[in-house]
Amino acid sequence: MSAEPDGPEDRLRRFATIWSRAVFPVTSTSSTRPEFEAELLPLARRLSDVLRSRGFDAEEATAVGAALVDSHCTDPEALSRTLDCVDAYLVLYCGEDGDPEDLRARSARLQHAMAAGFAGALRARTLAEQEAIAQAALKAQGVVAEALHASEARFRAVFEGAAIGIGIADLDGNVLQVNEALMRMFGIADPTLGGRRATDWTHPDDAPQTWRLYDELVRGDREHYHVEKAFYRPDGTVLWTNLTVSLLRDADGIPQYQLALMEDTTERRLLNLRLRYEATHDALTGLPNRSFFFERLEKALNAGQGQRFGLCYLDLDGFKTVNDSLGHAAGDRLLVEVADRLQGCATAPGEMVARLGGDEFVALTTGPDTRHEVDELAGRIMNALLAPVSVDGRELTVRGSIGIVEGPAGERSPAEVLRSADITMYRAKSAGGNRFELADPEADARVITRHGLTTALPAALERGEFFIEYQPLVHLGDGSVRGAEALVRWLHPQHGVLGPDRFIPLAEHTGLIVPLGRWVLEQSVRQARVWRERYGESGAAGPLRINVNLSPCQLTHPGLVQDTVEILERTGVAPDALCLEVTESALIGADDDLLKPLRRLAEMGVDIALDDFGTGYSNLANLRRLPVSVLKLDRSFTQSMQQFPADPVDLKIVEGIVALAHSLDLAVTVEGVETGAQAEQLRILGCDTAQGWYYARPGPPERLHELALVDATG
Repeated sequence: MSAEPDGPEDRLRRFATIWSRAVFPVTSTSSTRPEFEAELLPLARRLSDVLRSRGFDAEEATAVGAALVDSHCTDPEALSRTLDCVDAYLVLYCGEDGDPEDLRARSARLQHAMAAGFAGALRARTLAEQEAIAQAALKAQGVVAEALHASEARFRAVFEGAAIGIGIADLDGNVLQVNEALMRMFGIADPTLGGRRATDWTHPDDAPQTWRLYDELVRGDREHYHVEKAFYRPDGTVLWTNLTVSLLRDADGIPQYQLALMEDTTERRLLNLRLRYEATHDALTGLPNRSFFFERLEKALNAGQGQRFGLCYLDLDGFKTVNDSLGHAAGDRLLVEVADRLQGCATAPGEMVARLGGDEFVALTTGPDTRHEVDELAGRIMNALLAPVSVDGRELTVRGSIGIVEGPAGERSPAEVLRSADITMYRAKSAGGNRFELADPEADARVITRHGLTTALPAALERGEFFIEYQPLVHLGDGSVRGAEALVRWLHPQHGVLGPDRFIPLAEHTGLIVPLGRWVLEQSVRQARVWRERYGESGAAGPLRINVNLSPCQLTHPGLVQDTVEILERTGVAPDALCLEVTESALIGADDDLLKPLRRLAEMGVDIALDDFGTGYSNLANLRRLPVSVLKLDRSFTQSMQQFPADPVDLKIVEGIVALAHSLDLAVTVEGVETGAQAEQLRILGCDTAQGWYYARPGPPERLHELALVDATG
């Protein structure tokens, strides 16, 4: 017995076989089922390629939908069975080695594109048929006119045998006769339609130009016209037709009759409406989808003067946890329940609810005054989410964060409004969730600027937009300059000089902090070498040391030790010229694996400083296990010492920290020294070195060398 085929081509053929068996019974093709399967195999291969491609090619999927029509799959049931087959089997047979969730999302988008392609091809085919009918109508006009003058028998054959509905009326609109096809369309038996007139068949959906064209024709100013028109049948149902009306003249060219040719398009119109609904509504919840919502939002934003809009952008809090713990089926049932509740919140005129995707929903309200209405709408949504949702016997608590944007029409584009709502929603989520926030233009601008800085960071490093300033470290005993802390700056083309607080968190978030930190380390060590060479020439008392900050991301990077060693060797600088500063919070609860790189560097002779000491609430006993040689006391402990006398409590705290550090053979550096009184108090307390504006602000390396020369010469 041979094994089941399991290669990609075998699975693709298996999918094509299932597809052909599902669709073949409802096709109008003269091919056999194996021949029809052979026609579907290339289409299946194109769908498989779209599913597994890196980008999503909607046009390719649209082309596959159009190809179905070319293969005589014009019955609406053929499309429905095709979409069911693609939804159930495409990912199963053609989605190997892919992310299931991503493949399902791509399959859903692929199905929408196929439906759109099917509808477009069917519409093109319909237009071609309409053109053929119009040509037939013109031909029939000539035939009927000739028959009226030449042969009643020949006219009767054309009139009665036509597959389309034909009716004749005089110029006053009185119906004279109709053929059997038209009577079947209307469901009547009276060839004269009971003496009705053409003008009696008005319908609310008539196009504005319909009756204007009719008046022109009966006046003799127009030979024919073609419109799409609806009629009421006697039973109250609606008949949709492609209607062509032509003017019949006598031998002398005088108008005598009007001839109407009708094609029943009711079923085709229903199919188009169904396809339109599927293209504009979410398959899971039945709510309007993103594309439909954007149409409505654009219409609201283009409304006339005096009109306003209000938008609520909702994202469920913790929805991913539901999917991860209970499965996507449970998550889908939760979304359906939430959608039903939201639908009940937007029932007033001018209000709508849509699902953008995932667990994101939007609610829109429009009118002359939406300031109060949008707040009420957000309140109704929050109240609707209060009751737990029962899923698989579990009561799930539903929470949501809402961003609200409200304003006058005509000032912003749909994309700008949705971006502001999205930013505001995340602001509500970051504030704890289960709340709504109003859009703030200043907050939006900060987020947009932050995003712009994030995207510009990689290129900024390549273009050399970063530079380093140095703040001196001064010995409190003799006032000599012992070193400097390297502080990186960004010279941004639009925003000017940016401090590290503006871009270091972004660099950590994106991972760029590793190459940026490596660059800062190398530039700083090179500068330390320059300073040491100049100190040797000036006869200064001791070499300058460089302090470089390490971020938590750099601490965990596996190349930290190797990069540091290579930089020191390449620049020819001894390890004791370098001090790496690590924040206390980064080492709270640090295990041996995290401390191992620091221990290796310390064993080489590199000093490790514990920065911002006193803000991380670490256990003081942990100082014994940390490979640090310097404590950098946070400025919050010494701010009260700027005045004399200092707060005695702060003095006791600092005195105790200094005593503890010295007992552990650790040096103490103080940050933020701004006055002489502060410096003197710290000297008396036994602190070793200090930095701050009292000595010098961060500046170029030349300034530090000048300070060092002054100290060396007295």
